[in-house]
Amino acid sequence: MASELNITKDDVIEAIGIEKSYTIGEDIYPILKGVNLKVKRGEMLALMGPSGSGKSTLLNILGVLDTVDKGEYYLEGELVTKKLDLAKIRNQKVGFIFQTFNLIPRISIVENVEVPMIYAGISIKKRKERAIMLLEKVGLGHRLRNQPNQLSGGERQRVAIARALANNPSIIFADEPTGNLDSKTGDTILNLLQDLNKNEGVTFVVVTHDEHISKICDRIVRILDGKIE
Repeated sequence: MASELNITKDDVIEAIGIEKSYTIGEDIYPILKGVNLKVKRGEMLALMGPSGSGKSTLLNILGVLDTVDKGEYYLEGELVTKKLDLAKIRNQKVGFIFQTFNLIPRISIVENVEVPMIYAGISIKKRKERAIMLLEKVGLGHRLRNQPNQLSGGERQRVAIARALANNPSIIFADEPTGNLDSKTGDTILNLLQDLNKNEGVTFVVVTHDEHISKICDRIVRILDGKIE
């Protein structure tokens, strides 16, 4: 089936004819209207569009947080739209970086990075070693005992990046990753994402309104009124 759709081993994601609507009362509101999208391994793609364009809904589907009404979604050649255990697929293959960081406040940053690995069944020793290694990679080796509320916004976003990398995902989705940061700190985070992409081959889809962010990406995809322009 994958070969018939021209999906190659270099394609991390392939969305074909994706449709999604929401029902409020008796009214049906179509959000995505036949979206087709392909992302190559090692690509850094910017997904842009105005509020209400459908980009957040598309992000949720690509990140296996939501299901489609119609169409097919392949993640590394696997037809995700036919799978029942989406949480397992999401934990194994997808990483997320959120605008609001989404860290657990009352545990250390090492423990925060360990969380995805707990659900993946990785042993205590191995997940702690990997969490420390990732935090050192993002420049937080001196902060290992700190909790998120003891860090700056930029440092918290670095923790979120380390956590997104925890299970070595096939793709990372970044939703307005610099939205809560000042411009200088935001540039530092963008440099880190760019380094992970260019030097370590991490595949990113970055949802953003910021043209500055889009300039570091390999490709820009714009969505308007539920369709790819």
